[in-house]
Amino acid sequence: MRPPAESLQIGNLHHSRSTGVRPMPQLLTLSMSSSDDAALFSTFAPADCCLVIHDTEQFGELIHRAAQRILPNWAGIDAAVSYGQKSPLGTAFTKGKPEASQREWLFAWRPAQPTIALRPIVLQIGNIEKIAELRDKK
Repeated sequence: MRPPAESLQIGNLHHSRSTGVRPMPQLLTLSMSSSDDAALFSTFAPADCCLVIHDTEQFGELIHRAAQRILPNWAGIDAAVSYGQKSPLGTAFTKGKPEASQREWLFAWRPAQPTIALRPIVLQIGNIEKIAELRDKK
């Protein structure tokens, strides 16, 4: 699986127009929506399909296992993003109320030691046909 590179680059991590620019922690992230709202296709244009995950627990385990192989000294977490109020998990998991329709689920990894540069990574999680499907834009 290869998410868009911008979802993994620290410079593009949730600079919400509604809440202004704020300092961001040093993280690599993978962002997904837990909504099946067709209007999100225009929000994330030029998307023409989406990944529908039927077994979210197994999918999350695959993601974290793959990240652990590539980033062995990093701490990983995943949780729902909080809209309109600060998440207990910090600014990476916080967005403004106008973006609440995204119903974002965020995976985030933080290095044990600060690093000078963060680079996008590719997570290889294997075949997920039994737990997920690609669904075309309607």
